[in-house]
Order: sequence, then C-alpha cells, then structure tokens
Amino acid sequence: MERFKAAMLLGSVGDALGYRNAGREGSAAGAKMRAELQALGGLDHLVLSAQKWPVSDNTIMHMATAGALTTDYWCLDDLYREMVRRYVEVLEKLPEPRADPATVESCSQLKPDNYLLAWHTPFNEKGSGFGAASKAMCIGMRYWQPGRLGTLVEVSIECGRMTHNHPTGFLGSLCTALFASYAVQSKPLVQWGRDMMRTMPMAEEYCKKTIRHLAEYQEHWFYFEAKWQFYLEERKISEDTESKATFPERYDAEERDKVYRKWSSEGRGGRRGHDAPMIAYDALLGAGDNWTELCHRAMFHGGESGATGAIAACLFGLLHGLDAVPAGLRRGLEHEQELLRLGEALHRLSSEEK
Repeated sequence: MERFKAAMLLGSVGDALGYRNAGREGSAAGAKMRAELQALGGLDHLVLSAQKWPVSDNTIMHMATAGALTTDYWCLDDLYREMVRRYVEVLEKLPEPRADPATVESCSQLKPDNYLLAWHTPFNEKGSGFGAASKAMCIGMRYWQPGRLGTLVEVSIECGRMTHNHPTGFLGSLCTALFASYAVQSKPLVQWGRDMMRTMPMAEEYCKKTIRHLAEYQEHWFYFEAKWQFYLEERKISEDTESKATFPERYDAEERDKVYRKWSSEGRGGRRGHDAPMIAYDALLGAGDNWTELCHRAMFHGGESGATGAIAACLFGLLHGLDAVPAGLRRGLEHEQELLRLGEALHRLSSEEK
C-alpha cells in the first residue's frame, strides 16, 4: 500500500517540479534549470507549496482518472461515464494557465449528459499530445495483475481516446498504464519497453473491433511503434537480454535536451504521447534508485517537463517508495491528502480483484 500512496504523491511532486519549468525554451534549458535549482539550495531545501509550486492538469486529470477507478462501477461503460463527468467538471474549474489547450479542446467534445455517447469522440489530428499518457498510470495500478491485462488494455485505450483520440495520444496512455503494472509486478525495468511493444498486437486487435473507421488511424499507429523500436535499439535493449541500457559517454543536461528533441516529432521533448513516456522511462533507466538524478533527467529539461516528471516520479514511487525523497517536497504539496487517499483506495481495490 505504501508504494501506491508514494506513486500518487510523487507523480504530483514530479508534475509540480517540472511544470514550473515547462514553459521555457532553449538548447541550454536543462543546464540553466540546474543552476537555478542550486541557487535555491538544491532539492533537499525545496518546499513545494501550492502557491509557488502549483500542479498542472497532469495531476488534476490523473486524480480524476483515479477517482473514477475507485468508485463502485458496475461495468466498464459506467466507469467511462464517470471519467467523462469528472474530466469535464475538473477542467471547468481549473485556471486557464494550468490546463493544456489540447486537453481542454478535446474535452469539449465529451458529452456527460448523453448516456449512450458520453465518451465517444471523433478522430482528432491534434490529439497526439502527452495528456493521455500523463493521466493513465493509475489504470495500471488498478489493473496490475497479469490476468487483468485485457482490461488494462481496454480501459487505457478508451480513457486515452476520450481526450486524445489519435494513436500517438492514446497509445501513450496504454504505455504508462502498462509501465505502472510492470512496476507493481516487480518486472525488471529493462524489460518494460520490450513487453509494451509485445502488447501492441492486442491493442490493435481491440481497436479493430471497436473503432469504426480505423483507416485514418493506421499510419499514425505505426509511427508510435517505429519511434519506440528505434529508442529500444538506441539503448541496446530491444533484444531479450538482461543487459543494462547503454547511454552516451557524455549525457549531461545539454546533451539530454538535444536527444529529447530528437525523439520528439516537433522538436520539444515530451510533447507527444510517444516521447513523454519515453523520456520518463529513459530517466528511470539512467537514475536507478537515485531520486535526485531522476529529477535532473525527467523534471529539469527544456521540454514538456511537467508531463515527463509526473510519469517518471509516479513510476519511481511504485518502484522505490518515498525513502529517498526529501520530506520538504511533500510538505504543503497541493492535494496531498486526496492523493494519499486515492493511492490507498487503488491498492485495496486492486488487491481484492478476482
């Protein structure tokens, strides 16, 4: 239970740390952020108050997803209706600067008052962003057991499509949900990317059965898989070996910013559904159990560091708990008690699952 609570809490910490930096641009952004962090006394001396370090819609939408998953729903259709209701409700209350415009626009397509079509939205050319990936880790926490893989695939895809109905978007939500389930299962980190790729045929089969006009999705589908295959080959973990990921000899903040931009489809690392989980995964592989190193790699870079920070820190919590994290980062954190309650509820319900 403690690691479930840590995951929900740290996802918000990673979001708050990264979100403050997410609006910055420039090739030396990562190095500049590290210098500013040192000027503040380093991570050990930060206190993440809601006023100075607010969370973004990454946390708000993740909490809304987790809240729906912990209700007493009778069937998955009821779960989806509850997700839609919560998404629309929380975004209406969220201050404009803290909401991703693409998520807001896509939520305007949802129909909480329409019983049959509440979560059915059309294909969206603009739906390839990171927002589906950064709200789906809790799905993997709820359905982490290997025997529930089919449910995890279905729920993560439908949840992703509600706000990001584009394969690059909703496959990102499948990816982060799978990674969370692997963390709970204690699956070796180096296997996660390969096992996620092996789940793609199951995901495609589900989409063939449930998406009426699949043709417009096809070319984008292959883009997600190709990007991830290139990444796994670059780190030399595409084959079934237990060897560690291989990183460049020089991989400081400036070099990481260059690499993250290379992985992106628009030159801004973490902006899309394929590379936000990719950067988070890369940070976990490189940092091990070192929280400070994870922050440097996932929260302090020149891209969409709120999203990558939220994903990476949530997964770190499932893997390592809270012991390595300075207490100040949790003191005064926005929504702290609700995050802990959701983590506890997810653990209880997932443990009772038959």
